[in-house]
Amino acid sequence: MHLLRVQLPDRPGSLGVVASAMGLCGADITAMEIVEKGDGWVIDDFMLTMPKREGVWIDDLVSTCNAIDGVRVLWISRHPEGWGLEADIAVLERMVAERERAVEILTLAAPQVFHCQWAALLDRRDGSRLVGTELAPDFTPGQADGLGPLDELTRLDLAAGWLPHWSDTTVAICPVDENQALVLGRAGGPDFLDSELRRLSHLAALA
Repeated sequence: MHLLRVQLPDRPGSLGVVASAMGLCGADITAMEIVEKGDGWVIDDFMLTMPKREGVWIDDLVSTCNAIDGVRVLWISRHPEGWGLEADIAVLERMVAERERAVEILTLAAPQVFHCQWAALLDRRDGSRLVGTELAPDFTPGQADGLGPLDELTRLDLAAGWLPHWSDTTVAICPVDENQALVLGRAGGPDFLDSELRRLSHLAALA
């Protein structure tokens, strides 16, 4: 399964043209979500599966999409098998249903809600991990020092080696309360969009 982020013109028919092009490359679109809109453009995330066959189909997929007028592939990456996309309202409903676990629910749901590889809830006092998804770093005390202060909403690009054996990683940091901060990570990018940071801050405040 792969996650493809595409910028395309915000006009009728654009989505259909892109979806058709993906289909010609053998892609099966299992989910799609609009993540940001601008003046005449929109950024969409597509969850894709491809048939198991030989060939450089990823390159074919990217070049086919980029050949469409006004379309640009911003990012493509592998996504854990079985993961889908979860809407903000869906995770919010689960948070409301279990108020005492709201922060934990948001942390564990964050990779599907924000289309990233991992999420970790850290203790702002020593940087230790309180809750984390399967692919998240351990964040033993001191390992979060490279993230800087955990008291403000921000995004960072971390160079390879920021933790031993970890590659380039883009993170979003969001304080949840005076003692906790939520950190989301994407291996190799792309940067978290302004709209994603606003959504993260909103859900964290509700948690």
